[in-house]
Amino acid sequence: MSNYDYVIVGAGAAGLLLAHTLGNDSFFSEKSILVIDKSDKTENDRTWCFWEKGSGDFDALLHKAWKDIYFSGRDFELSSSISPYTYKMLRGTDFYQHFVRKVKAYSNITWVQDEVVQLNESKQAVKVTTQRTIFFGKQVFSSWLDMEAVRKHKHYPLLQQHFMGWFLKTDKPVFNPSEATFMDFSVPQKGNTRFMYVLPFSENEALVEYTLFSEELLEQSAYEYEIKAYIKQKLKDSDYEILEREHGSIPMTCYPFHNSNSNRIFHIGIAGGWAKPSTGFTFYNTHKQIGRLVHHLKKNKPLYRLYKKHKFWFYDLLLLDILYKQNYLGSSIFESLFKKRKPQLILKFLEEETSVWEDLKIISACPKWPFIAALWNRIF
Repeated sequence: MSNYDYVIVGAGAAGLLLAHTLGNDSFFSEKSILVIDKSDKTENDRTWCFWEKGSGDFDALLHKAWKDIYFSGRDFELSSSISPYTYKMLRGTDFYQHFVRKVKAYSNITWVQDEVVQLNESKQAVKVTTQRTIFFGKQVFSSWLDMEAVRKHKHYPLLQQHFMGWFLKTDKPVFNPSEATFMDFSVPQKGNTRFMYVLPFSENEALVEYTLFSEELLEQSAYEYEIKAYIKQKLKDSDYEILEREHGSIPMTCYPFHNSNSNRIFHIGIAGGWAKPSTGFTFYNTHKQIGRLVHHLKKNKPLYRLYKKHKFWFYDLLLLDILYKQNYLGSSIFESLFKKRKPQLILKFLEEETSVWEDLKIISACPKWPFIAALWNRIF
C-alpha cells in the first residue's frame, strides 16, 4: 500500500492535462501524485475537435485545422469562413504520445497501469482499490463516470451523442481539404437528429463520421449502412479503403454531476459534467476547467466552488427537453440558426462567450414554439 497527496483516476484528456499541469508547476513539486489508467495509451481511440481564435496551446499537436466550414440542411446549405476562429482537430494518439511522456518524466508523479475497481472515502483519505493492489490518496480526481446514476435521475433528460467514423483514402481527389463539414443534415433523419461530419485532410483522405443526438444507440450495421450510403452519394465512382475506424458515445444531459463530488473525491472530464450538454464538445472546456481547478488548489479554495450554474446551462436544458420529446426537430433548429445567423456568432454562443444581447440574437433565430413550450413546462 502506498500513500499519495493526489490520485488521478483515468488518463484521458482531463487526467493527463491535470497531471501535466500539476507536474509542470513548482508549487506542487513537494506533492506526491499517482496516475492510474488501465490502458497504456498507445491506441488512437478518439478524435477531439474544437475551435478557438488564433494560436493555441495544442497547435503543435494538431492533425489538421480549417478556416472554412460547410453546413447543409434540408433546404439550405452554406460554405463560410469562420475567421477569426479556426476549427482544429487533435488525434488521441498524438495527444497521448506527447503528454504521457511528459507526465512520466516528472519526478513526483508515479504512473500505474491498472484498473480501478472501487473508491472508499474516509475522513483521512480515499482508499483506491485496483485489480492488483490498494493505494491511498488525500485527494482523488476521478474520471470514473457512473452512468447508472445519470440514467436514474429522471428530472433531466438523457440523450446520447453517438457516432461511428471511418478514416478513408480514395483513389481520386474528391475532398476539399480547406473546408470541414461541420453538420450535414441532408441524410435521412428517421425521426432523430442525424448528420454527417466530414474532416478532410487532403484531396483523397478524410474522416467521414455519422453522428446522432438521440436516446438510443444503433446496431453497428446501421451506422455502417448510413456511412456507405453517404460515401456512395458524395464520392460517386471513386473507390476507397478504410484506414481506421472510431466509434463512441457521449452523454448529453444537464444532470448535476457536481453532486457526486465530496470532500476528497472530485470528478473531472465527462464524469465532472465538463461536456457541453447540447453538443457533446468536451476537450476545450476541459482545458479551461483544468486551469480553474489548479487555481483553486493553489489558493486552497473549496473545490465545490468550481461549479456555477449559468445561463448557458438553462439554454442547453431547454434544447435537450425539446430533443428528448421531439428528437426530429434537431435538424430544423440548427438549419434555422445557420440560415439566419453568422457561423462566428453560433460558435461564440456554443463556446459560452456571448453577451445577453448576442444570446437574444441566437434565440430569436430559433423556431419559437418548441422553446416556448419547453420553457412553459420547466416553469410549471
